[in-house]
Amino acid sequence: MKKIVSLLLAAIMAVSLAGCASPLNPSSAEPGYPDENGNAEGYLNDTMHTYFFDYTVTNAYVCNEFEGYVPSGEGKELVVAEVTIKNTAKSTTPMFDTDFQIQWGDNTEDAFDFPITFYLRSTDNVSDKMFPAEYSLGVNESRSGLLVFEVPTGKKDFSISYLEEFDDDTTGNVFFVYFTPSRQ
Repeated sequence: MKKIVSLLLAAIMAVSLAGCASPLNPSSAEPGYPDENGNAEGYLNDTMHTYFFDYTVTNAYVCNEFEGYVPSGEGKELVVAEVTIKNTAKSTTPMFDTDFQIQWGDNTEDAFDFPITFYLRSTDNVSDKMFPAEYSLGVNESRSGLLVFEVPTGKKDFSISYLEEFDDDTTGNVFFVYFTPSRQ
């Protein structure tokens, strides 16, 4: 009788846990975690779980000017994205403006760009609300800021991506956050 009860309890536990995903073994359908092909997708306010850190794009808007900065060319506008990043590694993580890029869904090879800090290459940001070109996140440290991108005028849908890159020049998973920014 004990054996039957034990088997029955084990079966109930297995069935009740089947719908649960843990951070160590997430469902491939769960936003923010890579699928079997190494691709992770999410939307505004979904947390993306990379090897080094978690990041969440919490808001995004389009504008023609940001704190005095105007796009460098005709036919361009700005996408301003609010992002929170939390170091989940066991050591300080160096961060760079080229870690994140924006895409806008064209089928052309150049339908992406880096934050404007990549082009400014100055220690002076346009705004102290922006992430700098280079910074470090300490163990378990969180930081929120803005990423500002120049994009072609009239595009409606975007994604901000991150590709894991390791010291041995290999790459890992790629993460995409999809959104349609509001207009300001």
